[in-house]
Amino acid sequence: MAEGLQSHPSDESLVILQSLLCLLREKNVLTRADIEELTDRVAMRAAKAERDPLPCCAEATQAAAREMARIGSYVGQHYGGKHRRI
Repeated sequence: MAEGLQSHPSDESLVILQSLLCLLREKNVLTRADIEELTDRVAMRAAKAERDPLPCCAEATQAAAREMARIGSYVGQHYGGKHRRI
């Protein structure tokens, strides 16, 4: 394969996750508040990676938190909805 065109095994999972979250939001199965809560939970897990009961690579949890924030921002802008009450 040409340089830069090789896919990483997690790339496929990421495409599926992004598509699933958008589909669920589009069908109003997930609210914007649900996605905000999920974003916070992923960030919390990344912040406490060393104590996570489901261990994962610290770099992967940080990348997941950044990606979830990016997905949440996109879904919020594209589909709108009410923010979570704090």
